[in-house]
Amino acid sequence: MTTQPDHPDPSGNPGHPAGGSVPTCYRHPDRETYVRCQRCERSICPDCMRSASVGHQCDECVREGNKTIRHAQAPFGGRPVTTPVVTWVLVGVNVAAYAAEVAMTAQVLNRFAMWADGVAAGEWWRLFTGAFLHAPPPSYWHILFNMWALYALGPQLERLLGSLRFATVYMLSALGGSVAVYLFGNEAVGASGAIYGLFGAMFVISRRLGYDMRGVLWLIGINVVLTLVIPGISWQGHLGGLVTGVLVTGLFAYAPEKNRKAFQLGTAVTVLVVLALTVMLLPPLASPLAGVG
Repeated sequence: MTTQPDHPDPSGNPGHPAGGSVPTCYRHPDRETYVRCQRCERSICPDCMRSASVGHQCDECVREGNKTIRHAQAPFGGRPVTTPVVTWVLVGVNVAAYAAEVAMTAQVLNRFAMWADGVAAGEWWRLFTGAFLHAPPPSYWHILFNMWALYALGPQLERLLGSLRFATVYMLSALGGSVAVYLFGNEAVGASGAIYGLFGAMFVISRRLGYDMRGVLWLIGINVVLTLVIPGISWQGHLGGLVTGVLVTGLFAYAPEKNRKAFQLGTAVTVLVVLALTVMLLPPLASPLAGVG
């Protein structure tokens, strides 16, 4: 609107001078302007103009209007995801770790593989680093299967959960698998604990949103059977990750609408503390049983 006022403004607002005087910006009285904010009708100069659907608005009206806008969210909270950045970062980290493993197999595995006795001796980082390593060459099938599963499931889950919640489910599932290896196994490497956690997450979300779960159940069932019948596979890591993924995602997906973010944060912190205390308070319970995760 570009009109020049020809009468006094009864409210006394700046930017609405009386009589036929030249209007000035309500924030910059030294600047002449004939443009008014479409909401409050105060005069605004070019530096104070913000484009609106019709005409322009001042900064204050834009901020006030934004308070009433309901911002889009992922189905279970968090910002909507267009590009699944966390998924691609996780794939990249796994591939980079495997490249280092190929270059220095013995050094990397001896230092970073999941090893219960090492964790008991204070090498706690193995709980995490072991989840980014895989069976060394020539067992390329191990990393190929896990990265294919992450590529297939990750983007969809990240869009449904939001990037932060997806990353939380992945990392807690990886940790849950490592803690199970610590308690009931001895040595393991692989991202399968985290991948099985994503299997569990997909099951929970499918149930929560009313999707057909038969495909997910077949996927979980086949992989659990393979875990139990193929020798050399760490069933501890697989099942530990699966249980953790189901638990964390279930608490995320069924969080009460009121205070949902606080509930989900409390859930993640509680699971993390329980897993940490388990390692701190309990010794490894099983005899050595090596496997790949």
